Amino acid sequence: MASEVILEKKDLTYLKWSHIRNSSGTAGTFLKSESEIEGVKKYYKLSNFDAEKGTVGHECVNELIVDRLLNILGVDHIHYDLINADVEIEGKIYSTSLSCSEDFKEKGESKTALDNYFMVNVENKESHYEFCVRNGWKDHIDRMIAVDYIILNRDRHGANIEVLRNARAHTVRLAPLFDHGLSLLFSCHTDEEAKSFDVMEDRRCQNFIGTQSCFENLAYIKGKGKLFNQTLKKTDKALIFKDMDSVLSEAFIDKIWEMIYTRYKKLHEIL
Repeated sequence: MASEVILEKKDLTYLKWSHIRNSSGTAGTFLKSESEIEGVKKYYKLSNFDAEKGTVGHECVNELIVDRLLNILGVDHIHYDLINADVEIEGKIYSTSLSCSEDFKEKGESKTALDNYFMVNVENKESHYEFCVRNGWKDHIDRMIAVDYIILNRDRHGANIEVLRNARAHTVRLAPLFDHGLSLLFSCHTDEEAKSFDVMEDRRCQNFIGTQSCFENLAYIKGKGKLFNQTLKKTDKALIFKDMDSVLSEAFIDKIWEMIYTRYKKLHEIL
């Protein structure tokens, strides 16, 4: 599924917003909403938001960038669109970009956070990674570890990995990868900060699997060989950042691409 940047402004002032769980230690407010129209349920998220300044982050843009990256690599994930919209928050209208995704559960499925599922079903003091392997999720988790290293995902806590269960069909599976807003250059707010960002720096991350280092977690997959069905090429930059020049500066686009491609190449040296 191709993700879109919808530039024509939409009136989404009817949406009601609430806070998102955030364990990354970042300052600010993250708001979410949802709607159901003609049986289609959609979820919306705002970037880091300030009541006076409006949107002060670009986390929603990151969702679309990672979506397109995972399309290229052939990794199962949730698809996001980026929408230019008017929203109403506490009686005030803001013009902003927001991310939109559709419900990924299949009919009859319920969801629970992996950390909760682990606490109920863990055996013999097994680690979080060992638990996932025992449940048949090794390939999914290995690809997640690789992706989180490439994008330096700072927020893969236990609720950002979900277990989908169908009690009637007796099936249990992990949800496709989702929630990548707190990755890439999310901590940068100016072109100067973006240009000086060290794309290979190993920063502290909230990882439910393994350690708080995305680099250290590569030890789980070292020597495993090919993890992705497809390869990332230099020419893919144009596809990943198509229509992004209206929401990201050239400095951010160039630095984010440098980060993705450099870390991707480093990953393959390790694999």
